[in-house]
Amino acid sequence: MSVPTSPRGPAAAGVRAADLRKTYPGRRGAPAVTALDGLSFAVPEGTVFGLLGPNGAGKSTTVKILTTLSRADSGTATVAGLDVAREPDAVRRAVGYVAQKPVTDPMDTGLENLVLAGRLQGLARRDARARADELLERFGLAGAANRLVKTYSGGMARKLDVALGIVHRPQVLFLDEPTTGLDPEARAEMWAEIERMAADERMSVLLTTHYLDEADRLAARVAIVDRGSVVVEGTPSELKDGLRGDTVVVELGSSTSGPSDDGPTGARARLAQVLADVGLVDVVVDGAQARGRAESGSAALPGLLAALDGAGVEVVSATVARPSLDDVYLRYTGRTYGSAGGSQAPAPTTEGVAA
Repeated sequence: MSVPTSPRGPAAAGVRAADLRKTYPGRRGAPAVTALDGLSFAVPEGTVFGLLGPNGAGKSTTVKILTTLSRADSGTATVAGLDVAREPDAVRRAVGYVAQKPVTDPMDTGLENLVLAGRLQGLARRDARARADELLERFGLAGAANRLVKTYSGGMARKLDVALGIVHRPQVLFLDEPTTGLDPEARAEMWAEIERMAADERMSVLLTTHYLDEADRLAARVAIVDRGSVVVEGTPSELKDGLRGDTVVVELGSSTSGPSDDGPTGARARLAQVLADVGLVDVVVDGAQARGRAESGSAALPGLLAALDGAGVEVVSATVARPSLDDVYLRYTGRTYGSAGGSQAPAPTTEGVAA
């Protein structure tokens, strides 16, 4: 399910990272921190590619290296066919970068910010103004063009950040956590803009995100990053379809009983064993939730509920659904995405529910 990573392969004009490694010295004598540990992936030209992982997985470090803001300790990378270490100036001209933090001047208007960005990218004044007007209209900001950015809502300000990133029509656009902090409505609007932009501008887009639903919605291909390396790569459908069967999720009650002489750890182990005994695999117990996969979730559910009742475990609800990217993450890392610090997608539409 991986994309060829040869410089002459389909990612030659997109993005290619091969065995990137980056270590930061520890503070005050603490051990060094490994941010990237042999990370490799390839972004085919003209596609949206998602780097999915929890905070601290190495996504932002990767983007900084690919945009020449940092240097890898070892490994190689090309962007738009250019070597990031040997041709940094050319790489900067070929890319757009939308960082996690705002880059606009809040005391200038949206129009002024865009015109300045265009001029800094080498556009003539008239061309910069025309491009600014085009982008303001495209992102639904034309009515706020002459308002100070400090008066913009969070969603409006984030749209302006993205517009700044593409003012010079880059070959490759890097979006680093573009919807963090946005409310659901603003997130949905940003998703729609990213989809339109990728189609209309015909650029390669590297999206880093810790939202499962965002990667599933926007990315043609996804690489799941964990502890500085890619653990699996493919289309969202390929990754989910690679997990046979159904996902069973059990929400536990606060009054769950049963022997607890060996404390919470032992209780979790016994609960996991109950799920395994009725045929579930890839079982994990995380707080008040237990989950696993079964060949047929609906067939496994009655026996599971009976076994939990016999063990004195209070069940608030149980759901059966097709595998999600969270299940993919669990399969390849051994822990749930939420427990690793990632953000969950909205609850899936269930195929069966029991309580």
